[in-house]
Parts: sequence; C-alpha cells; structure tokens
Amino acid sequence: MTTLTVNIDNEKSEKAIKAVLDALGLDYSIDQNSSNTQRALNKDEQRVYKNLKSSIGQIKLHQEGKIELRDAKQLLDEL
Repeated sequence: MTTLTVNIDNEKSEKAIKAVLDALGLDYSIDQNSSNTQRALNKDEQRVYKNLKSSIGQIKLHQEGKIELRDAKQLLDEL
C-alpha cells in the first residue's frame, strides 16, 4: 500500500480530487488539522498580494462612492 499526502488550499479543487478518488474506488482520509499550516510568501508573491489587497481596497472605496475608478476605455486611451 502507498500513502500519498496532498495539500489542497482550494475547496473547489478538493471536491474535484475527492471525486476522482471516489471514481477510482480508492480509500482516503482527510486531516483538517494540517490545513492550517502556512508558508511564508516569497517576494513575488508578496508583491502580488500587496497589489491585490490595494485593488480590493480601491473597489470597496468605489462601492462606497468615495472614489471614481477609470473605465476600460480610459485605461486603453492612456496606453
């Protein structure tokens, strides 16, 4: 018997993997405790995270009517 450990962060992916394992008739167990382990982000991941966090902040401010965002035409005209 072989044991395979897979760390899945995405709930949708987890369901897909479970479906494949079920379709193959394989036994598996789920360890929820190990899913809380996080690794440090590298510089590129930190940059992406910072940009996404900033973008989400801008969207929230726009939804509250505090700032006006550019539309796609304005963005393309600027390029």
